[in-house]
Amino acid sequence: MKKSIKKNYIYNLLYQVLAIIIPIITIPYVSRVLGARNIGIYGYTLSISAYFILFGSLGVALYGQREIAYVQNDKKKYSKKFWEIFLLKLLTMTIATIIFYFAFVKFSNNYNIYFKILLLELIGTALDISWFFQGLEEFGKTVSRNLIVKIASLICIFLFVKTKNDLYIYFIIYALSIILGNLSLWLYIPKYVNKVSLKSLNILGHLRPAIMLFIPQAAIQIYTVLDRTMIGVIILDKSEVGFYTQGERIIKLLLTIVGAMGIVMLPRIANRFAKNDTKSIKAYLNKSFNLTLLLSFPLIFGLILVSDSFVPIFFGDGFDKVSIIMKVISPIILFIGISGIIGYQYFLPTQHQKEYTISVILGAVINFIINILLIPRYGAIGAAIGTVAAEFMVAGYQIIKARHFFDYKLIIKDNIKYLIASIIMFIICYCTNKLFNLVGLKQVIIDICLGGITYFIILLVTKDKLLFEILNKIINFGGKNEKSIKGNS
Repeated sequence: MKKSIKKNYIYNLLYQVLAIIIPIITIPYVSRVLGARNIGIYGYTLSISAYFILFGSLGVALYGQREIAYVQNDKKKYSKKFWEIFLLKLLTMTIATIIFYFAFVKFSNNYNIYFKILLLELIGTALDISWFFQGLEEFGKTVSRNLIVKIASLICIFLFVKTKNDLYIYFIIYALSIILGNLSLWLYIPKYVNKVSLKSLNILGHLRPAIMLFIPQAAIQIYTVLDRTMIGVIILDKSEVGFYTQGERIIKLLLTIVGAMGIVMLPRIANRFAKNDTKSIKAYLNKSFNLTLLLSFPLIFGLILVSDSFVPIFFGDGFDKVSIIMKVISPIILFIGISGIIGYQYFLPTQHQKEYTISVILGAVINFIINILLIPRYGAIGAAIGTVAAEFMVAGYQIIKARHFFDYKLIIKDNIKYLIASIIMFIICYCTNKLFNLVGLKQVIIDICLGGITYFIILLVTKDKLLFEILNKIINFGGKNEKSIKGNS
């Protein structure tokens, strides 16, 4: 069965956006009801449970997706791999959950009630099989089943979270949404997976390769989750964690738009690698570069442009520092976009794990050092600087190591217009703001509309091929006349 990349990209984009857009919709409400301190407690405790999920999951999400992709056309083989990989993850997550219980739940501490609730998060993660459907390139399944759960959680937040004392309810809604969302995917398993003999399974055979992918994920966790943990440990005022958490959420939403292609492309490239189809791999990666840069530059400049007016409108009073954090951290949209192509779409599916691992370890070390130096003095802003430096290091190292495969001169030549168009967009919007003295909601709306129209018109006038291709695919979405990407690269 031929699977459509553009459909899978849209499905995965919807899935990733749903995972973030629901809390984004609730942020203005939750920020005002719970306050910066409670948001900080929420971010800090979730950062703790994230470590146990990381070690319990043991790299299975990436490893499982890749392994299923290698044999996605052979139901007997991928059925066996599914049960082996799932049972391995179930075993390791059970161990992680037990350790989490004795470390943070059994004995009293300031946040004991929240850690008890987060036990449900760990259980729900153990049941997650989204990696299986991603490996099969069946992204529509993960979207359709999680949509109901995400909307239900949104409704529950508005119905049941009413005061600062309802923080524990906010935790419960979060944890239950994970369990129910992951359980819902199991309804599809009888259709996709054959029954296998337990004796035929080689569960531990997947342990070593999964650990090899776990190492870089552990390093990545240092500069994605450790930021919040270090702010919470070093700075007594948990509001600083709240500021960082809220700023990070906005960036993650924008990163979702840029990075959705990565999860779609990994199984496709892994499958082409198994068939030794280098030409197709290069075509896919060049297309990813074009799309990533088309989106990244306007998002960065747009974020810097509207953040001062956006933050007080969106978060309410007391969150002014979030605006500075958003501006400081905005370049990671580009850096993570680039490393997502080279690292996630090229290194991992083509078994260049060594280069990928070294890059993220370097990033983690840089992030940790800068956090130690800057968080005591600058708080959340210091952590933001550390994150930008880390992502710059990761992308820079990967660019150097992949120079034999990518034609960077051609990539720059083809995509420099996106940077120029974004700068022009920024200048026009900035001058308009000053000329008409625009502030607040009016500025945000006009900047988004004027900026988007300006960027679109510039690409239209310059006859950008990717823009016309995207417009054509949107018009023909759902049709059966999908052309090979090879002919459009």
